[in-house]
Amino acid sequence: MTPPSPEYPSEQQPADPTVQPVPAAVTATVDAADSTLQNPRTAVIALGSNLGNRLETLQGAVDALEDTPGVRVRAVSPVYETDPWGVEAGTQSDYFNAVVLVRTTLPPQSLLERGHAIEEAYLRVRAERWGPRTIDVDIVAYQGVVSDDPVLTLPHPRAHERGFVLVPWYDVEPAAELPGHGPVADLLAAVGRDGVRLRSDVELRLPE
Repeated sequence: MTPPSPEYPSEQQPADPTVQPVPAAVTATVDAADSTLQNPRTAVIALGSNLGNRLETLQGAVDALEDTPGVRVRAVSPVYETDPWGVEAGTQSDYFNAVVLVRTTLPPQSLLERGHAIEEAYLRVRAERWGPRTIDVDIVAYQGVVSDDPVLTLPHPRAHERGFVLVPWYDVEPAAELPGHGPVADLLAAVGRDGVRLRSDVELRLPE
């Protein structure tokens, strides 16, 4: 797992994720790794950060997911910048948000435990609801599973109303559906893109 950096270099990167295709060699490597999984399931994971070096932390989370036995990262969305949710304007820094698609043989609860371990590695603090955080790792959906388990409700109970989830998810899976709510494209059309700003000057990379 990539540890959190004690320093915060510039988040600026020269690449534009909206115009640069994933290199064929990376795609081939991901496909080969995916073939080693037996009966994998698809999961959608949302990442968010508004403390420290947001880009570096999101990339560390992507890499940590790939380093997890039984998990293969299939796609990473462009990065979006959004206003903090549920707090007074100006009281927190803006977020970097992204969505990751993974193939996994882990059951939902084990994938959740891995997400919590990544948050702990980046010193995520849960002192207050809607508080700032170094990293948020949320399972949005897991292979069409519907569950009202209070520990892990699937799909995520508020994903259908959050543009910062729907916009990047649509980027990597335009035909996706959120169980119980319908096509992501329709949900996004209803919610809109206000406040979800593409950061074309930074990018997350697929693990090689």
